[in-house]
Amino acid sequence: MREVISTKNAPQALGPYSQAIRANGFVFVSGQVAIDPATQQVIAGDTAAQTDRVLKNVSAILTAAGSSVANVVRSTVFLKSMNDFGAMNEVYGKYFSANPPARTTVEAARLPKDVLVEIDVIALV
Repeated sequence: MREVISTKNAPQALGPYSQAIRANGFVFVSGQVAIDPATQQVIAGDTAAQTDRVLKNVSAILTAAGSSVANVVRSTVFLKSMNDFGAMNEVYGKYFSANPPARTTVEAARLPKDVLVEIDVIALV
């Protein structure tokens, strides 16, 4: 069974993809960037501020899917610059303080809307 997950509490998709898909006990959340769902605009701020907005968006999608950040088993973080790893990691650690998920962090040449960070996750329902 495959179900599209959508919520107005996170940014609307920027293209032909879903915010998330729930399938076989998992939720696959598409990469989220620092867009405020109320304005559909990228927020102002540094990597820490953008990471916080990204994880709020991820959390809203997981909630809509009947899950939460506590159920995340895997994440991928894309950074515009690895020089921002510490700032991202500090905020990330606040969301995943106990039993953090497996994670990969990579530097990307360019991210959608020229943001500083993008994160996707896989969680249990």
